[in-house]
Amino acid sequence: MTVLVVDDEHLARQRLRDLLEDEAGVRVVGEAADGREACEQVDRLNPDIVLLDIDMPVMNGLEAARHLAAQPQPPAVVFCTAYEGHALAAFEARALDYLLKPVRAERLHAAIERARALGRGRAVERLQAVPRDQARTHLCARLRGSLRLIPVVDITFLQAEEKYVVVHHRSGEDLIEDSLKSLELEFPELFLRIHRNCLVARSELRELRRGNDGQVHALLKHDQAALEISRRCLPQIRQQLKHL
Repeated sequence: MTVLVVDDEHLARQRLRDLLEDEAGVRVVGEAADGREACEQVDRLNPDIVLLDIDMPVMNGLEAARHLAAQPQPPAVVFCTAYEGHALAAFEARALDYLLKPVRAERLHAAIERARALGRGRAVERLQAVPRDQARTHLCARLRGSLRLIPVVDITFLQAEEKYVVVHHRSGEDLIEDSLKSLELEFPELFLRIHRNCLVARSELRELRRGNDGQVHALLKHDQAALEISRRCLPQIRQQLKHL
């Protein structure tokens, strides 16, 4: 079985590597120092198991697990944590296993054997049950099989086009499969609906401008687009601008 070790502390990763050396039929294929890097490594290396820390910078382990669950062939996830009460209630019945730091050899062995016995399919079922009650820090886009994680703070606006949503961000644009409605519910403090097909980052609103045809458009701070505002949404947008 192949394993990816994920922890923001080098010594913690090294300890897991040392313990895994004694596990027959187990090979460490890579390391990652945060959740975002973990998702990118899983996409590239396709490990059977991810030993995943919870408290990490950039993207924590809980959010990383959500993104991993969307992989075509998700790995089994074993959470690692230094805090006995940290998310254990939510994950006890959902994660394949969780290990308390410092990780003991016998607990790691039991987790590996459990993954081996369940097989990848049943481990995936557990991973896909990860709770989704916390807003993400990144959105996940896929193009021709490759994965791109977009920081939510870099998004200027989101626009629905047919069955996809186009994410416009500081580095360009990408297609995602999330619906505008689900994004609006997940990020109510960050995005504001200006049209049935468009959400704008509240922090990006610069001014409103009325055209010769009477149509009002939103102008943004970091994007040249002039976005049409529907009559229904206009009062809320005007109110929002008063508080910026």
